[in-house]
Amino acid sequence: MVLEEFFNANKVLDLSFFNFQNAITAAYFADSDYKITRVNQNFKQFFPALGELQGVYFPEVLEALNLDKTLIDQFINDMKTDGHVLIPRLEILQKGDLRIFSLLSTQTTSPDFSFLHGVQGQFVDRTAEDQLRQEKELLLQEQLKNQDIIKQKSERLEEISKRLASYLSPQVFESIFYSEDAPSKRHQRKNLTVFFSDIVNFTDLSDTLEPELLATVINNYLSEMTNIAIEYGGTIDKFIGDAVMVFFGDPETNGEREDALACVEMAARMQSRIVELQSYWKKLGIKDSMQVRMGISTGFCTVGDFGSTQRLDYTAFGSPVNLAARLQDLAPAGGILISDATQSLIGDDVDSESYQTITPKGFARAVDTFILTSHDLKTRVGNSLKFQKLGSRVSIDIFDTSDIRAAIAELKEIELEFEQLANLADIEN
Repeated sequence: MVLEEFFNANKVLDLSFFNFQNAITAAYFADSDYKITRVNQNFKQFFPALGELQGVYFPEVLEALNLDKTLIDQFINDMKTDGHVLIPRLEILQKGDLRIFSLLSTQTTSPDFSFLHGVQGQFVDRTAEDQLRQEKELLLQEQLKNQDIIKQKSERLEEISKRLASYLSPQVFESIFYSEDAPSKRHQRKNLTVFFSDIVNFTDLSDTLEPELLATVINNYLSEMTNIAIEYGGTIDKFIGDAVMVFFGDPETNGEREDALACVEMAARMQSRIVELQSYWKKLGIKDSMQVRMGISTGFCTVGDFGSTQRLDYTAFGSPVNLAARLQDLAPAGGILISDATQSLIGDDVDSESYQTITPKGFARAVDTFILTSHDLKTRVGNSLKFQKLGSRVSIDIFDTSDIRAAIAELKEIELEFEQLANLADIEN
């Protein structure tokens, strides 16, 4: 006795397909010859253009959905070889909208009912999921793009920062980039020691030298003076042609006496370095010795950002600034002239003598001035830069520190020449 003879095949099929009637997927059932016998309501809603599907060969349904032939062949081959198939992505155009589906199908068998042998499957609508995936990918691409932009901007800012560092005194650079003070708080009244220097007869020198040579000499001179100013902790305010303005006491201070003494020691070291550089400048074509006048004064100044909204300078204003400039004008060639206020702070630490009592233009009272009689001061700077090396048989003195890389390259060339001479000596011996 065969059990299936006692059952209505259509009823059994309806019962077995019952769970798919209300599914959110587009479900179907086909017999063992792939002819459709059942579809749920969603199948008709997903693909209304297909019409009546009873008895239709399922691969023809796939063809009617405009699927690629390779996908249809994959469906048939996988069902024959594996008994199931999963096509994760099907792009199907429905009423002008591209929708994304996955197709899952498997063979069904029953030991009791032969009419249950067939193929059961469903289309899963993944359009929303695909849109989310695309949005996620776009977001990821945008994030990567933003990261790349941020990296480029950071590298650009770093490059600008390095360039700005060459235009600003290190203390000012640090103050601008790392200070938490608001701009309105950046104007203060401070006791400063101000330094001015100027090359004697620089106008005549600039008129007689070729532009390239003038640039080489001045850049070398200013580089050397800058190195010394930084070495002693001075804030380089500005270069005005060949003139240099430096002040001590802001943004960092060691106390008014220490600031004044550091400024005078800096000036003395500058004069000594200028003497050392004479032979180098002479080799470049400077016939007469270059001499520099220097003036130093101490007093309360207003210091901070001054200028327009388009351009600001971090600088100092006040009578000590004007007095330092006047003292520089009055100083003898190669001399360092200091004000009475500066002298009162450091007179016991330096060799100086009374010079003149003057009443500078714009000053109400007379000012006593003093001149340093010795530039051989004992430096108290712990990390003094050294550009000279004396051996028992060889002396090396780097005169142009404005291009230290070129100096290193030149030293390597000298080293190579010495090695070649040593090899020749060995051969001769």
